[in-house]
Amino acid sequence: MIEYKEKALVSACLLGVKCRYDGGHTLTDLVQELHETVDLIPVCPEQLGGLTTPRPAAQIDAGDGKDVLEGTAKVKTVEAGRDVTDNYLRGAEAALAIARFYGASKAYLKTRSPSCGCGEITRDGERVPGDGVTTALLKREGLEVIPVEGQKHPSLGEGDE
Repeated sequence: MIEYKEKALVSACLLGVKCRYDGGHTLTDLVQELHETVDLIPVCPEQLGGLTTPRPAAQIDAGDGKDVLEGTAKVKTVEAGRDVTDNYLRGAEAALAIARFYGASKAYLKTRSPSCGCGEITRDGERVPGDGVTTALLKREGLEVIPVEGQKHPSLGEGDE
């Protein structure tokens, strides 16, 4: 008899994919252990939204991802202030479409990101309460989102937090 595993999205950077804004990754042992019991579906909402890697760091200018979804906040690059909100919205919608396609009910996402952050995001170098754009959309659509800290991992070279 075939046993089917639960399906869940996972931030691709947590699997060691070098897709973070700075070209790094945040491979974590927790996600590698989950792979034994859960079918993990890697996503990078920023790349899905059309942004390159590496790319300028970005942040939500006020509020959080829910506010971005409601149109009352923007996602902008930190240094130049370039509006990348549409990229973040497209990436969140693409991640949701992938979750629906595979029947995923959970997502394990990287903490503090303007896209994947769950419970806290980073603004002006400080941790602030809130969710990233993708997290806010997935939660709104009924998925459970679990925040995961990334770490440096010697087997793939330097990751970053």
